[in-house]
Amino acid sequence: MKLPNHYEFLQISPNAEAETIHRVYRFLAVRFHPDNPDTGNADQFFELKQAYEVLSDPGRRAEYDRSWNAEVLQPDPLSTSFDFMDDMEGELNRRLGLLAVLYLRRRMHPESPAVSLHEVESRMGFPRDYLEFTIWYLHKKGFITKADNSEFTLTADGVDFVETQRVSLPVLQKLLTSSAGIHPPERRSPVPSFDIEPMPVHVAVERRTRGDRRKRQR
Repeated sequence: MKLPNHYEFLQISPNAEAETIHRVYRFLAVRFHPDNPDTGNADQFFELKQAYEVLSDPGRRAEYDRSWNAEVLQPDPLSTSFDFMDDMEGELNRRLGLLAVLYLRRRMHPESPAVSLHEVESRMGFPRDYLEFTIWYLHKKGFITKADNSEFTLTADGVDFVETQRVSLPVLQKLLTSSAGIHPPERRSPVPSFDIEPMPVHVAVERRTRGDRRKRQR
């Protein structure tokens, strides 16, 4: 049986200090607590407690790290859980999938946030030939940068988009809370449902752009 990735669930580095683990736990405990009417989720709250019990204990954490490293767990590609093939919906999902991969990388490894094209293909389970339009769009919007060696990095605007739209876009929320495909789909806790209708990426981008223009005109 595969080990749960506690670090991915908490969105922290495997080298995170005890203080960071405690601070993130307290923040997520408020979000996932079943008494929270907006974002409460009993299953994710239980998973959070399990992760904290292991990582907050030095002995259990060391044992967990040894087991995790020995297992050399390879993530399931995102394409096993998300539709990237449909014409319009698939394209929107590809944009959100790429943003999620780059966001998690920047959050967990701020010292080396770049992701190679090969890793993007591997994580998404989607060939690079079909990602060209996705990459072009996100690059033109200023959400990602592309280096000469085909490594991609999420920009500050990209971070803002992910963090402001994750609640209104259920697919993005699921991508971020599913550890970007590391856990098998059947073992993942259900993502909280939201009453807000999902906002397509291009619509959200244009609304934010219009808001920026209004601010500059004042």
